[in-house]
Amino acid sequence: MSVLATRNLTKHYGDQVVVDDLNLIVERGELYGFLGPNGAGKSTTIRIALGLVFPTSGSVEVCDVPVFTTVRSDGPLRLVGAVVEEPAFWDYLSGRRNLELFARAAGPPDDRTARLAQIDEVLKMVDLEDAGRKHVKAYSHGMRQRLGIARALLGAPELLVLDEPTNGLDPQGMREVRRLLRRLADDGVTVFVSSHLLSEVETMCDRVGVLSSGRLVADGPPSGLRKASGSVVFEVDDGAVALGILRSLEGVVVEDEAAVEASTGAPARLRVRLAKEVSAAQVNAVLVGGGVGVGAVRPEQERLEDAFLSLTEEPDSHEWAPHAG
Repeated sequence: MSVLATRNLTKHYGDQVVVDDLNLIVERGELYGFLGPNGAGKSTTIRIALGLVFPTSGSVEVCDVPVFTTVRSDGPLRLVGAVVEEPAFWDYLSGRRNLELFARAAGPPDDRTARLAQIDEVLKMVDLEDAGRKHVKAYSHGMRQRLGIARALLGAPELLVLDEPTNGLDPQGMREVRRLLRRLADDGVTVFVSSHLLSEVETMCDRVGVLSSGRLVADGPPSGLRKASGSVVFEVDDGAVALGILRSLEGVVVEDEAAVEASTGAPARLRVRLAKEVSAAQVNAVLVGGGVGVGAVRPEQERLEDAFLSLTEEPDSHEWAPHAG
């Protein structure tokens, strides 16, 4: 069952197309990364999904229920928790008191008691149970972000939507938020998180959609984002001897030869580009036959930055297998 789905979603502002015929599906229990450069249309898509902006055409569904054709008080957005931009709080109040006020004010009145009863649980989920009684003005930026996620979790939403949740955080704060989102997804919460940080989505997400100029140009597991670079790395016990052997082979080009030449008698990593008719296994056999000890043979993937640029600058020429679901 899909928890979030857009169907031919399009948004125009005058002549500018911000979201262009977008079709994506987020399955239950996924941690889905919505990746793209600034200005790609990520935030607009999120605002449409949350009912904050009307689409020009197309539709959005949450748990198979349309967002824009349902009475709001009974609509699917009751099933969504969200943090859009930096969360705002009353700094002179404690984190717990902030959550109490939001629990009383936000959502249907008949669920208020249940939301209040969840405060201890959500504080624990975001690792703020010991800081819950501190004034928010004493919180670090990362703690404020986690408190925002705790607020979004009140009401036990089916879907958690976060727009650039690590913006402005230091490395430790980014790591804390990543770990929290991964833990939430592992516990069964469906998480949809937008980001322009490549390493962030690759590290924590189950699946990634890449947006460029309002179009979805790739959708699949992070492991499929990077293609093989065409190079193979050989880890050997004697770089100089291995280099001499490789130079004699047809269809084999050693990259950075000068660095390897200086490693006489020492272990080395040789990055080798092979012609189509030459296999890594053949090269490995020749090296071993020449007395070189080979510790590892590893095909190398293209750099993540290069993969991202190829997707966002030339979307029509890139083919990435769609998600099977």
